[in-house]
Amino acid sequence: MTTISYMTDVVFAVGALRELRPLLDRHRIARPFIITDRGVVAAGLTQAVFDSVGRAPMFDQTPPNPTEEAVERAVSAFKSASADGIIALGGGSVIDLAKAVALLATHAGALADYVAIANGGERITGAVAPVIAIPTTSGSGSEVGRAALIVTRDRRKLAIISPHLLPRCTICDPALTLSMPTSLTAGTGMDAIAHCIETFLSPRVNPPADAIALDGLQRGFHNIAQAVQSPSDVHARSEMMMASLEGGLCFQKGLGAVHALSHVLGSLEAPVLHHGTLNGILLPAILRFNEDSCFEKYARIRSALRLSQGRDLADVMAGLQHKIGLPARLSELGVDQDILPRLAREAMRDLSHATNPRTPDEDDYLQLLRDSF
Repeated sequence: MTTISYMTDVVFAVGALRELRPLLDRHRIARPFIITDRGVVAAGLTQAVFDSVGRAPMFDQTPPNPTEEAVERAVSAFKSASADGIIALGGGSVIDLAKAVALLATHAGALADYVAIANGGERITGAVAPVIAIPTTSGSGSEVGRAALIVTRDRRKLAIISPHLLPRCTICDPALTLSMPTSLTAGTGMDAIAHCIETFLSPRVNPPADAIALDGLQRGFHNIAQAVQSPSDVHARSEMMMASLEGGLCFQKGLGAVHALSHVLGSLEAPVLHHGTLNGILLPAILRFNEDSCFEKYARIRSALRLSQGRDLADVMAGLQHKIGLPARLSELGVDQDILPRLAREAMRDLSHATNPRTPDEDDYLQLLRDSF
């Protein structure tokens, strides 16, 4: 059975932030609560929201990988403010945290009651508080996704998935990404590229999603270096934001082994690892692992990227990672080699494991980690 669903309204343009006030009114949000992080505040982007809608209560303590503890603190602040909706201003971590807050502020119980591996999505209703997502990075696609990834108290990075978690609307304003640091531009850009590749390779049947994934991959691949090297290039920033959006639209096809491993690595307390950078490091080894199961799809990727059919996609992606200045090995990030067997075991339980085109076992995951180490 194929389920095809695209439901989030998106306003996409340089200067689109000016639409925030009318969108709040349209969705009957009279007392908005801002969820963001300290980097966004330091970049002055919250002031742009205040200029549009006035001062509003704010939670700015979103961690790089959102945690259950942070969700609970933000829920308490949301309720104390008597808020009736959320403005999520930031990258994927902020938007994921906002979705979890919108859920727990309106539903009884704990986060564990709603995680996907426990079929918790069936308990989520339309009572979820409305969220308006305003991405300030180009990578996660969470602004149009129905999932939130949260690190639980037992240090697992688990997904909450429901169509009720979709933001009511999204404002994509590429101007908000102009202040991103170079390393963040590169890391989030590789996240978008990995999303497009993995959703395209997923064995689920969804031709519209495949077409969107290839378009997003083409935009991301051909513009990421320019966005990194010329941060003020608005065209390159717009193309990366569209690549991110398109990758997010395709999440309904599922992801794959890259994300199964990056999720478990992202749950580590130390070192704190950037999700998109991890995806870029893991992508070459997993492209080699999957190739025998995806000859036709690999040919379509090469055509979309204007590569000769003899090119090794794993080498191409490793070269791109190097070109934009990101590390190539997990060892460069301070990952302890001794924990690799545990991570391989945990990857088997990740939701993305089920939609990799070639099914890895625990030994395969361990070898993929070693190949990327």
